[in-house]
Amino acid sequence: MKNIYKYWIAIFLIGLMAVTTTNVQAGNKDRSGQAGAAELLINPWARSSGWGGVNVASVQGLEGMFNNVAGMAHTSKTELIFSYTDWMRGADIKLMSFGFSQRIGEAGVLGLSIMSMNFGEIEITTIDDPEGGIGTFSPRYLNIALAYSKAFSNSIFGGLNLKIISESIADASAQGIAIDAGIQYITGEQENIKFGISLRNVGPKMKFSGDGYSLRTFIPGNDDQFTTTQRGASFELPAQLNIGVAYDFLFEHSTRFSLAGNFVSNSFTKDQVIFGAEFSFRNLVVLRGAYAYEEGINAEITDPERTNANKGFSGGFSVQVPLNKEKGGVFAVDYAYRPTDHFKSIHSIGIRFTL
Repeated sequence: MKNIYKYWIAIFLIGLMAVTTTNVQAGNKDRSGQAGAAELLINPWARSSGWGGVNVASVQGLEGMFNNVAGMAHTSKTELIFSYTDWMRGADIKLMSFGFSQRIGEAGVLGLSIMSMNFGEIEITTIDDPEGGIGTFSPRYLNIALAYSKAFSNSIFGGLNLKIISESIADASAQGIAIDAGIQYITGEQENIKFGISLRNVGPKMKFSGDGYSLRTFIPGNDDQFTTTQRGASFELPAQLNIGVAYDFLFEHSTRFSLAGNFVSNSFTKDQVIFGAEFSFRNLVVLRGAYAYEEGINAEITDPERTNANKGFSGGFSVQVPLNKEKGGVFAVDYAYRPTDHFKSIHSIGIRFTL
């Protein structure tokens, strides 16, 4: 009977968060488009992006480096992930990600992740050659993150994440740093009630510079030329606050059904409320799905209220094969699907090893 009460309390908390957050004016939409480094908001990992990133309270392992670094403290020994994302298929944007986490000591975990974003080959155009044909250039984004998480007790976990941000085109580039911080609290007789808070992408402004801001000019009536350099405008990072809750319904034979909710407060875009569910059968096959609501998400793509190409839904699955039953090692393949408008959706696939 006590367990039934706990189930209803968990559902009530998730529902209460939905009611309170959806009645709040959504986000800072007046500042939309004023931040840069938007790739910091893209989840490169297939497992957690299939759940819409709703698992701020329950994320465990290396993928916590994206939405709540505290979850990385649950790494048992070693974890490796390779992930590939075809971002808005048809736009020729590819994401390649690699991550590694390693337990050090009894309570600490150190993690490293690298995310590269490639936009393909783009034609160089000028005033004299507006049709191109004079070559191509390849914009690239590169984010490198170094994180440390620690279990402060059996219930409290925390972590910090330092990110190095690099954006470049043919003749201009920008570099910056950002910090993430997160905490998780786990309670309940079966450790199945979870809360999490994370603050992401806090850092100084970034600014582009390089030869692309220089212009050679001839003095009228004179063969001499001089170079003028314009100063680029600085831009802020897309800071984000996440507050999440999750509840696990535990059954026999390592079967689990989880409900989760997350409120996302964005500094430069609309706030979101995310709900998701995950079902794990014997820890071999895992199915997951989520829906992210924001103001105008259901409007037509041409409606000014619609500022997101994503439709809000996400889904995915994992197939996991035990490597060592005694030590708990796993080889897993993760897949995620996120539908969009005007593009052929977003597909992510990842390979995960835990040793």
